[in-house]
Amino acid sequence: MFKKNKLLFLTMVSILLLVLAACSSDEDSGKNTDKDTEKPADSTADTDAGSTGELDFEGQKYLSILTGGTQGTYYPLGGTFADLITSDTGVKTTAEVSQASAANMTALQNGEGDVAFVQTDIAYYGTNGTLMFEGQTIDNVSALGALYPETVQLVTLTDSGIKTFADLKGKKVSVGAPGSGTYANAEQLLEIHGLTMDDIKAQNLDFGESTDGIQSGQIDAAFITAGYPTGAVEALNATKGVHIVPVESDKAAELIAKYPYYAVDAIPAGTYGLETEVPAVSVGAMLAVSKDLSEDLVYAMTKAIYDNTGKIGHAKGEFIKAETGLDGIGIEVHPGAQKYFDEVNK
Repeated sequence: MFKKNKLLFLTMVSILLLVLAACSSDEDSGKNTDKDTEKPADSTADTDAGSTGELDFEGQKYLSILTGGTQGTYYPLGGTFADLITSDTGVKTTAEVSQASAANMTALQNGEGDVAFVQTDIAYYGTNGTLMFEGQTIDNVSALGALYPETVQLVTLTDSGIKTFADLKGKKVSVGAPGSGTYANAEQLLEIHGLTMDDIKAQNLDFGESTDGIQSGQIDAAFITAGYPTGAVEALNATKGVHIVPVESDKAAELIAKYPYYAVDAIPAGTYGLETEVPAVSVGAMLAVSKDLSEDLVYAMTKAIYDNTGKIGHAKGEFIKAETGLDGIGIEVHPGAQKYFDEVNK
């Protein structure tokens, strides 16, 4: 009897062990199934990452566009460009207030911005280490594209008594910040008219400060290099009558002969309430970029701007065209921008 009971007990234990082994096998099988299910999910994630990586532009998540003062032309256009780039590339882009051309070149060189508005003459000085960049050659900046003419406007009031450059002698005149593009333009125009900075009481003010100073009577005139209509000058004209001192044709020709990056320009009648067209000269506005930006990203940025010029609300938008995107550029063009212009202008 004892043997039978012992045999029955051993049989039951064996059966129990078999059941437990089977359960364990099922659990292992379930774990393996889960792993197999997770594997395709991981694989899909890798595939998705690969596809979005094509739009990731080497990890670039943000871009900053250095513009100028809030009352110039660079700042409102910079806001539009930032929106276009953000929309088309997915890279969040913002327009930043800055000290404009010369400071923007230095900021790009120092990695303090990614894209910047710059005058074509200042870009040339920077990459060649001349004038305000003496001993400080900018070697990490290239061109994205040309934009529009920037007119050198010598602004005063109709009742100021200043009708010609000769009338500036002894007057308080804003010439922009030292080292700025406006300062260089003022210095060169004064030179062509037989004057120097020593012949005037030079004031280093931005556009808004300049027109505020003219309105309050603290200064007599101001050099403003910007696309017309310039917001600060329009604001001044809303309260006072504006006069733009002309650059006569012979002086324009003399200026261009010495400084060939200038061009003959004119401010149309009706601008700032002007009754007649005013002869002037201009340099070019352009966008410069850090050479560190990838070719794919700069290509996409260039395309975002020049394919969508119809969305630019500012009056200068009509001048921004792919077919003139390389006009007046005197520095190396970024490979990404060159690729875009080669495609659209072939």
